This record gives sequence, structure tokens and C-alpha cells, in this order.
Amino acid sequence: MSMIPEHLRAVADNVVAEAERDPRVLAVLAGGSVATGTGDEHSDLDLVLVCTAEGQPACLAEAKEFAGRVGPLLTSFTGEHVGEPRLLIALYGPPLVHVDLKFVTPDGLRTRVEDGVVLWQRDATVDRIRQESAPAWPQPDPQWIEDRFWCWVHYTAVKIARGELFEAIGALDALRSAAIAPLATLGRTARPAGVRRFETLAPELVPELRATLADADPEDCLRALRAAVDVYRKVREGVEVVRRTAAEEAVVDFLG
Repeated sequence: MSMIPEHLRAVADNVVAEAERDPRVLAVLAGGSVATGTGDEHSDLDLVLVCTAEGQPACLAEAKEFAGRVGPLLTSFTGEHVGEPRLLIALYGPPLVHVDLKFVTPDGLRTRVEDGVVLWQRDATVDRIRQESAPAWPQPDPQWIEDRFWCWVHYTAVKIARGELFEAIGALDALRSAAIAPLATLGRTARPAGVRRFETLAPELVPELRATLADADPEDCLRALRAAVDVYRKVREGVEVVRRTAAEEAVVDFLG
């Protein structure tokens, strides 16, 4: 457990202890910053509980009860909002600790973004799966981005024109996370994650990305949107895509 930041160790130890007592649970893996060795005092705890195929549905149904046994649980909820119904997101405290508990079957573990660190295992199931399959972290698809970017820009411009400024500010955030940052950090990290760690991955672009931030003011939102177009065009240089030139020209003309 030495790789786990100190503020997370008690909960991690308790999860392992509860897993050992439940014959349906075969292993506990730690992912995220623990797996990459980058954990710090601000880290969350990302845990995968590998369950038997027969026992996983019941384990998932009882996830909140499980979470309640491993620490002072303040609140918890399932992860449908991020497309992961096998996930329970929990907040413990005090001190405040964020923990993700994902309950998967052995077959479900075959499709994974990382191997993680084995904190405990009942048998060799995890070792066997790792020998038979490999993790794959989702990578940006520049063409997917280019095909959508100009439509997103037009959407944002229309919201500004209509006076829906908070919607426009949210759309600018999406442009940064889903388009600009993925292209800007392409090839600079094996684990791209939107704007996370943008400051260290592409420090030379921080001033230009900062210019895409806007106040709830029509002129400032429009300025920020034009800045987003400029930085997108910059990070697109050198990336192989079929440019949607007609859409680009029409949308840029629309911005004025």
C-alpha cells in the first residue's frame, strides 16, 4: 500500500478487508494516479473490484452498503452520468476522501483503460486476464474532432447572439475539452484527458487557451469564441485530417 497517498490508505485498507470477507470478490485493483505513481495529497482513490460473474449483479446492487462499511460515508451515487453504471462514486469524511468503486466481472476486466495495481487478489484470475488481453487508453481522433468543430462553433455563436451567455460559456468549455486540448496534447501523453494537466503538457499554449475564457458578456463571449477558433487552427497544423473547409469558411464568415 506504500504507493497509495497517506490520506487514502485507511479507506483502501478497509476496502481490501471487506473484499476478503466477501467470497464473490476476487480482487481489488487501484487505478488512476496510484497506477501511474503520480498520487499526491489531492488524489482520489480509483478502485476496481473484480467479482465473480454470478456474484457481480448482487455486489453492484449492494454497492452502497459495501461502501458504508469501509468508512464514514457522507454520500454516494452511481455513475450513469458518465456512462458507467458499474461505478459507485463515494465521498467519505472527515477528512474528505473521494473514492470510485467499480464492480466488474472477469470478462468485463478484459476491456480496460489501464492494468492498475493489484492491492489484493483471491486467486490468479486477474493475472490470467492480463496475460490474455491488454489495456487501451482512449486516444483522440483528429478527424472526429474536425468533423464536428465548426458545427460546435456555430452553435456557440448562435447562443451568444440569442443572449444565452451561460450556455455559450459552457459550449466554450466543451470546445476546450473535446477539441482544442486533445489536439494540443496529441503525442505528449499516453493518457489524454481533456484539459487535465494542460498546464504541464502544453505550457506554451496556456496564454492562448486562457484567451478562450469568457465573462457573461456578449462581446467577451464572441471574443473568446474567435480565440478558440484561432487556437484550434494552430493546434490542427501538422495533424492529418480532411479539413472541412467549406464549413470552416462559412462559420468564420458568420462570426464576422
